[in-house]
Amino acid sequence: MTDRPLTLMAVHAHPDDEATGTGGVLARYAAEGIRTVLVTCTDGACGDGPGGVKPGDPGHDSAAVALMRRQELQASCDVLKISDLEMLDYADSGMAGWPSNDAPGAFWQTPVQEGAARLAELMRHYRPDVVVTYDENGFYGHPDHIQAHRITMAALEMTTLSPKVYWTTMPRSMMRRFGELMSEFGEDMPEPDPAEAAALAEIGLPDDEITTWVDTTAFSGQKFDALAAHASQGENIFFLRMGKERFGELMGMETFLRVQDTTGAATPENDLFAGLR
Repeated sequence: MTDRPLTLMAVHAHPDDEATGTGGVLARYAAEGIRTVLVTCTDGACGDGPGGVKPGDPGHDSAAVALMRRQELQASCDVLKISDLEMLDYADSGMAGWPSNDAPGAFWQTPVQEGAARLAELMRHYRPDVVVTYDENGFYGHPDHIQAHRITMAALEMTTLSPKVYWTTMPRSMMRRFGELMSEFGEDMPEPDPAEAAALAEIGLPDDEITTWVDTTAFSGQKFDALAAHASQGENIFFLRMGKERFGELMGMETFLRVQDTTGAATPENDLFAGLR
């Protein structure tokens, strides 16, 4: 053992992703004295502008949106007590199929080895014991999430480090529950076409395939407040409509698929740092 603190590194695509999928573990492990490092890959410029102005609409100022979202990200980090924030500042690629996917400088257009080399330098600096990112489909197919996965896995190959590596996921039972909740909260969702329905059905994992279930119930208030810090994107953050109490009841468990491990810790596990302390 060394005097170096245990370190968690979460690699996310946009400002606000840190709170949605990993706000609970970031808050929990910070409270336990673990160093928490957030790497945010893009500037979030394809998010909503003031007043809900959408990308491509008159009055949407990408540079102003990026600045606003950086400020909101810092506020979220303060809420979650994140130790270190690193921004790669690639241009937000937008949702799949948007023209911004092909824009020069977009994260989606960045060569994987280039992004990976920058991330590998951060890994060598912080020497994380645990790395968390998305699966190969970016959880739900967002180009920047997919790219974040690609550069993370490539960066790990560039280093001599051997951290535990996790991909965020969701149990299929919870995905079904979210569908019920959206109806309960009056979300009028159009019926997806068969191809979209098949893709949605593949999001997440069967419950018995999830390796890691981390109880973050005690930190769900912080997670809610971190999401709320991204106020400019509130229209897109469904969870905020639940209210803090209901949110805490439903969002207290964060789940992951362990894809790299040298500790031999048994699964299913309830701690990302199982076998390390």
